[in-house]
Amino acid sequence: MYSKEELFLAISTVIDPEVGFNLVEMGLIYDAKCDDEGNVHVTMTLSTKACPMHQLIQQWVKESVEKMANIKEVVVDVVWEPVWNVTMADENVKKALGGA
Repeated sequence: MYSKEELFLAISTVIDPEVGFNLVEMGLIYDAKCDDEGNVHVTMTLSTKACPMHQLIQQWVKESVEKMANIKEVVVDVVWEPVWNVTMADENVKKALGGA
């Protein structure tokens, strides 16, 4: 129904409140899949396990996908492997965060 790129585009509206970049350009979204019935599964991580906004960010990701037409269910799994680091981010994020 939706491609990974289309799902990533929707999720890119979610901004990490601590650094001001969206989750996709930070490299925090590992995968997103949509089946023919409109069920979406997003695999993501956070910049740190101690992130105080953990549940809120997860909810924002879910809501960003739910805004797409004909979406039935969205499951957002937060994983800790591979462990995120700044080298996984887009070049503009790396530069801003001192990882380039």
